[in-house]
Amino acid sequence: MSMNLQESKVGFVVVGLLLGILMASMDNTIVSASMPTIVGELNGLDQFIWVTSAYLVATMASMPIFGKLSDMYGRKRFYLLGLTIFVIGSALCGAAQSIVQLSIYRAIQGVGGGSLMPIAFTIIFDIFPPEKRGKMTGLFGAVFGLSSVIGPLLGAYITDQINWRWIFYINLPLGILSLFLIAQFYKETLQLKKLKVDWFGALTLVGSVVSLMFALELGGKEYDWNSVQIISLFLIFAVLFVSFILIERKVSEPIISFSLFKRQLFAATQAVAFFYGAAFIITTVLIPLFVQSVYGGTATNSGIILIPMMLGSVVGSQVAGRSVRWFSYRSIMLVSVVLFFMGMFLLSTLDVNTARSTVTIFMIIAGLGMGCSFSLLSMATQHKIEPQKRGIATSTNTFFRTLGMTIGVTIFGTIQNHILKGDLKDVFGHMSGFAGKLDSNTLLSADVQAKIPPDILHKIADAMANSVATTFKWTLVPILLAFISIVLMGKERMVIPVKEKSGEQVS
Repeated sequence: MSMNLQESKVGFVVVGLLLGILMASMDNTIVSASMPTIVGELNGLDQFIWVTSAYLVATMASMPIFGKLSDMYGRKRFYLLGLTIFVIGSALCGAAQSIVQLSIYRAIQGVGGGSLMPIAFTIIFDIFPPEKRGKMTGLFGAVFGLSSVIGPLLGAYITDQINWRWIFYINLPLGILSLFLIAQFYKETLQLKKLKVDWFGALTLVGSVVSLMFALELGGKEYDWNSVQIISLFLIFAVLFVSFILIERKVSEPIISFSLFKRQLFAATQAVAFFYGAAFIITTVLIPLFVQSVYGGTATNSGIILIPMMLGSVVGSQVAGRSVRWFSYRSIMLVSVVLFFMGMFLLSTLDVNTARSTVTIFMIIAGLGMGCSFSLLSMATQHKIEPQKRGIATSTNTFFRTLGMTIGVTIFGTIQNHILKGDLKDVFGHMSGFAGKLDSNTLLSADVQAKIPPDILHKIADAMANSVATTFKWTLVPILLAFISIVLMGKERMVIPVKEKSGEQVS
């Protein structure tokens, strides 16, 4: 792959790619705060879970496919294709007239979103020489972290102040601008090879991912974990995934190159991405719950508490991206995991008497630790990877991070809800059956709280705080597993040649 991009055009390309990452990562979470309003207008309480699930499932399934196709036929065409699908899906979502329509359109949006982040990070490695990649990856990682955290807050604000449909329509001007910038200023020269796409492998991969994601998304919500539906989904996943592995070992151009996992740094990095994703995402859910239940206020106001963590993650990503020139990936990630562990441990000490300023400090520490990973893991994934495999390498990293986030939300959300319901049974006493039907969102409803005596509300706040703090204790488990994986990353560090000899450069 050979690319020659004039410096005058680099800025436009970077802005176009940043917009893509901003939209794709933000749309993972922006809908959550708006769901009560959407359900109220579209009348689909029994189907609302599909609105979130459809996007996530489609994104996960399309990531490896787009990554591989971009390696085979070029980054630009598949980035533009994915972005076009994403914009069309966003427009359709904004115009949806039912929950079923919205779920279908979210799936379309998710297919496009699956191309944006992995291909954007890959293009950065294609067009920038090693000495500039740390700075740029730090910037892109900061935007990823920022948009992931700001999604619920922005969604709540737009829904309160304008209309829920604009959480989707906002993507139209941003997407069109990104389309124009990449189409106009990103010039790619790729020597195409006549390679056969492994469509059978792609089909089994998509089927296995869809089955797994639906099992995780629907288990404990729509169906019990031991129900026939959920068990069947896990069995389908197992059969299709084993079939996928067997197919990939025989084809000449596999969708996912398992040879990459023979590299110690690459394999360990994917494990770190998975465990960090699992621990990171639940913070954006638990902290607003804690703030709203203990300090009061609206969902929008409680979401503002996430800003310190956003700022911490932005700083962490930038510092880590720039430090990679002098330190090994492992050394920087060890600092990251210590900060991350410290921040989450401190958050596990929260109670109803914790000052808001104290919560802010704890979140800044956690944000610094998380932010380091946003840039470093992408760089470690690309370490000494051939240009022809960069797309699938990056999409694999994004896939593992997103999978970790999905499993983390499912497991830790279940833990928090279980602890809360147990505490509420003590609060409501003889009404324990009623307590079992309550969840966090119901208890934070102004209508529900208006019917509960003040002394009971205080006990509910105490129960909510305890459930959040205890769940944060459980997040230390994946962080410790991430620490072990980081130790296994080895001592490799970015190699910056005296003179860049690669064909992929900024001239």
